[in-house]
Amino acid sequence: MVRRFAAAALLVSASPLLAQAMPPPDKVAQLRDAAHEGDQYAWEITEGLTTEVGPRLAGTEAEERARNWAVAKLRQMGFANVRVESFDMPVWTRGNESAEILAPFPQPMVVTALGNSASTGPGGVTGEIVAFDSVDALQAAPDQAVKGKIVFVDHRMPATQDGSSYGQFGAPRRQAPTIASLKGAIAIVIRSIGTDHHRNPHTGAMSFADGAAPIPAGALTLPDAEQLNRILKRGRPVKMKLVLESQQLGNRASGNVIAEVPGQDPSLPPILVSCHLDSWDQGTGAIDDAAGCGIATAAAKRIMDAGRPLRTIRIVWFGAEEVGLLGGFAYRAKHGKEPHYALIESDFGADRIWKVDSKLGEGRRAEAVAIGKALAPLGIVTGSFERAGGSDIGPMLADGLPGVGLNQDGTRYFDIHHTPDDTLDKVDPAQLRQNVAAWTAVVAILSGGIEEPKARKTR
Repeated sequence: MVRRFAAAALLVSASPLLAQAMPPPDKVAQLRDAAHEGDQYAWEITEGLTTEVGPRLAGTEAEERARNWAVAKLRQMGFANVRVESFDMPVWTRGNESAEILAPFPQPMVVTALGNSASTGPGGVTGEIVAFDSVDALQAAPDQAVKGKIVFVDHRMPATQDGSSYGQFGAPRRQAPTIASLKGAIAIVIRSIGTDHHRNPHTGAMSFADGAAPIPAGALTLPDAEQLNRILKRGRPVKMKLVLESQQLGNRASGNVIAEVPGQDPSLPPILVSCHLDSWDQGTGAIDDAAGCGIATAAAKRIMDAGRPLRTIRIVWFGAEEVGLLGGFAYRAKHGKEPHYALIESDFGADRIWKVDSKLGEGRRAEAVAIGKALAPLGIVTGSFERAGGSDIGPMLADGLPGVGLNQDGTRYFDIHHTPDDTLDKVDPAQLRQNVAAWTAVVAILSGGIEEPKARKTR
């Protein structure tokens, strides 16, 4: 992808934005510390969304209810210009799911369908297992070794603080179904892309590329994948019956929920603070990503409570992130060529932030340094000045728009990610407040000066 960051940085530096003073450090510290000690906004949003809506599969009636809930909540909190920007998307839903070893040692296994899996139908499919310890091994296998069989792909994903293992070890989910289909497999099961050892399977999106015909594709829990490995090591043929019923419902509506804190100068580019509203359908989407919506929105609300920021703060709860960043791409298509002062997204759970990265450009290094200083009392280290991240905002960052990355501790994130265990009890209120404190400090710095409300005259 061609990067246009240099051009974007020139555009920003050529504007009068940098002539505007940042808020005083003591004001930023005051806002930060107040959030750290007593924020309740983030918890109220996280608890409310997971309790009153629950699972929010993209494009379904549940996601529509979530949009309606979000609009009502954002208006109730006092934000301006609350609206939904709709887009259409293809919708997949799951049905009955089961896996069973028929021979040589009959026993049930716990499985879930991956997003966009083909349906086995109610009768399921039965076949011999052919196992591979990596996607590369599957790719290298002769077609005749795979044709007519159920493929099993194993891996060993380690837990990491920054979540970097997800890129490499997500390949069995993202790529293996296509490879298995092209080689003639009748179905595929993978070891869940996760780091826990509970009998909770991890779902997630995948698609069939390169003209591959869709086949049933599921994920076994980690304990079941390890049990299957032990059975295979006995050296006897292993037969499995797999039931993964699912439906493709055609195009349905999704959408991005947008709200704003209007700035003093509407001609200045906005700061985008974001999360994603949709979730997978097994848990209630607490860490992925109700907490992110709570964190981003709480920071914007705390700035709004303090007064009127120089620059507009735009809150975006992206729709349909889980199934392919569709909300992010829809926003990019509509607004991506507009100037943005900075993009930030919270979508990695609710555990404490430990590092801040930024990509604001050399002309805005003072802001990046100020952000690092403001976050240091929260135990947050300064990382790179050359990068930022976020799922939905990633394509726009790659286009050259500036951003900040507030990196949460992901050590336990993939224990819970995309499982039935993604529920409110996994959110630690103290760590959630640390996130809000960090976000509040960053947004305060980026927003420029904050005009405090004028005191009412008394008679």
